[in-house]
Amino acid sequence: MNKLELQKVANEVRKGIITGVHAAKAGHPGGSLSAADLFTYLYFEEMNVDPKNPQDPDRDRFVLSKGHTAPGLYAALANKGYFPVEDLLTLRHIGSHLQGHPCMQHTPGLDMSSGSLGQGISAAVGMAIAGKLDNKSYRVYTLLGDGEIQEGQVWEAAMFAGHRKLDNLVVIVDNNGLQIDGKIDDVNSPYPIDKKFEAFRFHVINVDGHDFDALKQAFDEARTVKGQPTAIIAKTIKGKGVSFMEDQASWHGVAPNDEQYKLAMEELEKAGEALCQK
Repeated sequence: MNKLELQKVANEVRKGIITGVHAAKAGHPGGSLSAADLFTYLYFEEMNVDPKNPQDPDRDRFVLSKGHTAPGLYAALANKGYFPVEDLLTLRHIGSHLQGHPCMQHTPGLDMSSGSLGQGISAAVGMAIAGKLDNKSYRVYTLLGDGEIQEGQVWEAAMFAGHRKLDNLVVIVDNNGLQIDGKIDDVNSPYPIDKKFEAFRFHVINVDGHDFDALKQAFDEARTVKGQPTAIIAKTIKGKGVSFMEDQASWHGVAPNDEQYKLAMEELEKAGEALCQK
């Protein structure tokens, strides 16, 4: 896909996030929106995956370590064709396969159940080790929140990944600067994030997480790295794409009401129309 096509998909992913969270009257829009471009790039450009064969043993793997941003992942999976986009309206409903956190037993396209913060990266490291032991060529990607990396288990996993030279592993940090209680550097600063991963023997790339040209360069570079895992630190804006949600910690885990939903969707519709005119 070219940059414009990716931007159009990302806008549809953002619509799916707002639609799902509004229908559920609960969920996490802020971090889902900040990662929408990352989800889009991974599923529509970077990863070797096929919705028609979701259990392909040679597929690339993805673990959403910050599992509460499942609305963003679900919207990407739906637009990719793993299940109907209409299913997003069932988010968090009883009986739906789209629950508040990813569950691999029920949702097509999920490689790992997640939600307990700090643990997803460990699962991804395990998958990467398995790939090495089985002489498989698949790659493993995991997305972490910048608040999440305050968890100690993250760094145990990073230490192990660096020690085992897992060059089939890419750790992505959604660095939107905010968590449920406010600014990450006020709560428990993880900065400097890049230097920490470097200390654990990672190849580190800093990137604008909303620039598809920059994301392409970063992920292409990661593929050239041998003998060490890669950490991509993606600078993003929480709530990106909906003006009144942008850079507001209050939208971490709150659903829009009917009026806010209407405003958000109008903004995203206009953004989509503008992209179609390019």
